[in-house]
Amino acid sequence: MSDCDPLARAAAKLSLGNNRRHVFLCVGDKCAPRAEQEESWAYLKRRLKELGLLGAEGGVLRTRADCLRICTQGPIMLVYPEGTWYHHCTPANLERILMEHLVGGRPVGDLAFARAPLRDD
Repeated sequence: MSDCDPLARAAAKLSLGNNRRHVFLCVGDKCAPRAEQEESWAYLKRRLKELGLLGAEGGVLRTRADCLRICTQGPIMLVYPEGTWYHHCTPANLERILMEHLVGGRPVGDLAFARAPLRDD
């Protein structure tokens, strides 16, 4: 059972099971230049922390994805559980997504290109 302790600690640190949203940002260098993706990732991490959106209290889990398989008009971001896909996730557009969608609960229509929630059947 001691082999599971690091997993249990890691899961607890991420507040798994207590998050309301999970965001994935593509940084795989296919949908946008690597420098733009890295700038967006740094911005996303910083702003989620500044806004208090991380962890159990904030309810948002973030993941750096190598490729979300939409290799155009990036950086691409995906927000679950809604399954909202966003294009051109520059820092300015990420700010809109954070404030309007993650804080306000309304997807940003002009940046969203698909809505595909996971099915449970």
